[in-house]
Amino acid sequence: MENIHDPIVLPVPAITEVAYLLARDISNEAAADFVASLAATELTLETPVQEDYLRSAEILRQYSDAKLDFVDALIVVIAERLNITRLLTLDRRDFQLIRPRHCVSFELLP
Repeated sequence: MENIHDPIVLPVPAITEVAYLLARDISNEAAADFVASLAATELTLETPVQEDYLRSAEILRQYSDAKLDFVDALIVVIAERLNITRLLTLDRRDFQLIRPRHCVSFELLP
């Protein structure tokens, strides 16, 4: 895989999901390490704006058969707003289904 030098943007609502998955699948210690790392990294933490929630609801309705979750919908909306086309995710299924407004599809990493 090529080196990625783009800034990393982490939607604030995704923090909860990542911490939960780390605790569930690895350990509470792994979740604590992740949360502590947020203060020491060069991540940009992106907080949703009010309009993001309306668009998220639209996406949830549009993809209701796929049972897309709220955090994934919000990630799409923030990517649209910030014109981000590359997503780092292990949840490829959901992000392959969605057709964002600002590009044909997302480039999914890894």
